Amino acid sequence: MKRLYIPGIEERAKPGGVYERVIEKTKSEHPEYPKIWDLFAFGEDFTGHLARFTNGLLRTPAVISPGLRELVAAYTSRLNLCAFCTKAHAAAAGELLGSHELVEQVLDDPESSPLPASEKLLLRFVKKLTHSSHEVTAADMEPLREAGWDDEAIYYTITTCALFNFYNRWISGSGVPAMSDEMHRWQGRMIAKGYVRE
Repeated sequence: MKRLYIPGIEERAKPGGVYERVIEKTKSEHPEYPKIWDLFAFGEDFTGHLARFTNGLLRTPAVISPGLRELVAAYTSRLNLCAFCTKAHAAAAGELLGSHELVEQVLDDPESSPLPASEKLLLRFVKKLTHSSHEVTAADMEPLREAGWDDEAIYYTITTCALFNFYNRWISGSGVPAMSDEMHRWQGRMIAKGYVRE
């Protein structure tokens, strides 16, 4: 596997920490592992909070389903050209929505995909938020509300998009490499169950 751009971080996992154990177990069973775990392992005292925040944001029961939140994460990542996050969260979205084909169609072209019109509108908002957040105003909420999205759904969409803009830059800046499609599918099955590692 490729090393991070900052390889010293890979060598400084918290001894005996959760991520050190998860990395070693995965390496013993697979030729690859999600190297984002190296970033979590380095600062586990505080990255554990990030894992719990991510889990709460994407898995808390809400009016916008976990599958759609994962699709927002994957779409944000595609907009940012972050291959690792796109593949990881596309795989998770496919697991949760029950269709990997639908997810690929959406990521290729949301407008021609079979997504409902209200969900396409949500992704248009995600695109604006990712590329032109400084241009977002209260007026951008009105079409979303007219399409049936309440403020809770809008909150989860904004926060998921914002979180994955962070993750995409963390991943891309650190050099976390994308894995094989098979390993991303494995990862997708894992994160579909949650983000907190034990």
